[in-house]
Amino acid sequence: MTGPNSRPPRRSTLLRATTAVGAAVPLCLAGWLGWQSLGHSAAVGGTAAPATSPTGTTTPGTTAPEATTPEATAPGTTTPGTPAPAQTPNTPTPSDTPVSPTALTGRTILLDPGHNPGNSAHTAEINRLVDIGNSRKQCDTTGTETNSGYTEAEYALDVSHRARAILAARGATVVLAQDGDRPWGPCIDERARAGADAHADVALSVHGDGGPAGGSGFHVILPAKVAAGKADNAAIVEPSRRLGLLLREHFRAATGEPYADYTASDGLDTRSDLGGLNLSTVPKVFIECGNMRNPVDAKRMTDPQWRQRAAQGIADALTAYLTTR
Repeated sequence: MTGPNSRPPRRSTLLRATTAVGAAVPLCLAGWLGWQSLGHSAAVGGTAAPATSPTGTTTPGTTAPEATTPEATAPGTTTPGTPAPAQTPNTPTPSDTPVSPTALTGRTILLDPGHNPGNSAHTAEINRLVDIGNSRKQCDTTGTETNSGYTEAEYALDVSHRARAILAARGATVVLAQDGDRPWGPCIDERARAGADAHADVALSVHGDGGPAGGSGFHVILPAKVAAGKADNAAIVEPSRRLGLLLREHFRAATGEPYADYTASDGLDTRSDLGGLNLSTVPKVFIECGNMRNPVDAKRMTDPQWRQRAAQGIADALTAYLTTR
């Protein structure tokens, strides 16, 4: 402001004030920077993280904003202070553990594909009764099929062929009780002898079940001890049970299929009325890979990719049995 009573400051006083202010500015700036780098960090109990710019560079002395929205959280991570999401169990898949091509060298395996595609045209022959030790039963049956007409005999042959390829790649000699190359059969007593005739270390019969349409799942059939007439399977009961437990484990792991909910218990059934088990002299079990009368199981069993997984589970179980005993 100007006026008659105002007058400018003396030059010497103005010079001294300007000099003092100029000296104070650097000191204040240095103090403020020190507070930002040390004092502020200590006040919040840690070292401040540098903020990241959109170009990926950092601005010194600033704090990165905390991610507070799903969009700001990187995939596979969680926002600090929030609980981790529940883990979804992995879908069972076939074993991907490498198996030596010589793991089963010197081993012989009998695969017994259930029934025969030609049985339906030879009812007189397959209806003939044969001795199974504790009773007499039909030589063989036609087996079941899906509502669309995919037969158990076709399924059993396909899965057996797939399992044979896997086992052969591991060095095993694989013999089939029948390969669809005969008009019917063989009878159940001949199937039981096939393991011994092949000098097999182990035998496994592949089937699909024909249960009630409302039931689903797979199960493994174990031999009960039978010592009657021409049957005496006491020597194979325990090793067959070990095979059955391995088969239940590996088949479920490979396919993801649940245990049967309409028969058996926890996927296992012990029976004394099957000639293929009563008369066998080598460890043997049956697997009912699913209920072909159930639409969900039928969809699985008609899928070639699923059949490959079923074969993988069978092959892995046989491999485990022969390499861990």
